[in-house]
Amino acid sequence: MQPLCGSPADTDPLWQDVQYCTQGIVPPSGHKADCLKTAPDYVVLHGEPVSMHNYLTVPACRITGIECPFLLNPNVANYWHEAWENARRGGDVPVQYRYIGLGINSQSARQFNQLHIHMAGVRDSTQLRLQALDAAGRVATHPSQWGDTQYQAPVTGTGGDRTYRILRLPALTTNLFALLNTNVVRRFGLQMAGQTLIVVPRMTPTAFDGAFYVLNSDASLPSGTVTCDRLLVY
Repeated sequence: MQPLCGSPADTDPLWQDVQYCTQGIVPPSGHKADCLKTAPDYVVLHGEPVSMHNYLTVPACRITGIECPFLLNPNVANYWHEAWENARRGGDVPVQYRYIGLGINSQSARQFNQLHIHMAGVRDSTQLRLQALDAAGRVATHPSQWGDTQYQAPVTGTGGDRTYRILRLPALTTNLFALLNTNVVRRFGLQMAGQTLIVVPRMTPTAFDGAFYVLNSDASLPSGTVTCDRLLVY
């Protein structure tokens, strides 16, 4: 899988940050990452620009990005769950923002070639739009429905509306990469490298209700997007 997942000898700066946090290896640049949390399967780092609502969950093993087939392995760590457990209120590295979002960019939209899940704020309008779509029956409730046309909808972000496939899950206990690969990528003959994923916890007027909206988009959709950055607030 090395061609798609990278080599441990690669010099990607984010991968070098991981090696510093997990093994104490200082890169040739001399840059020492601020390791906010180091766990067996991942590290948590600051995003850029640095703020109290911009963090990254990064695997401790070499994974270039969403295109890496290792992410489909049933034994792979649940990086999305770990990201949420850290980012949530009361987590080890909480995102300090009214609403929280998690996201990963496609291969073409990312800046670094080591998998990283953005832990950031999400726009109020995004949360409210998803709730309205949910109430109108416009959100898929089973992964097999994820790509169905009636569960595709525009959501306003930076630069205007973009179309997303929208799924609601009762928890982040399943492998989102595998769900995406089975129910969208393979179903429509797409490439994993071209996908973006965004996870938005579903909120009630007073609190998180335990469920999550999972948004996916790519360039094959009308007004589709390959980046999560349109909806997240860094």
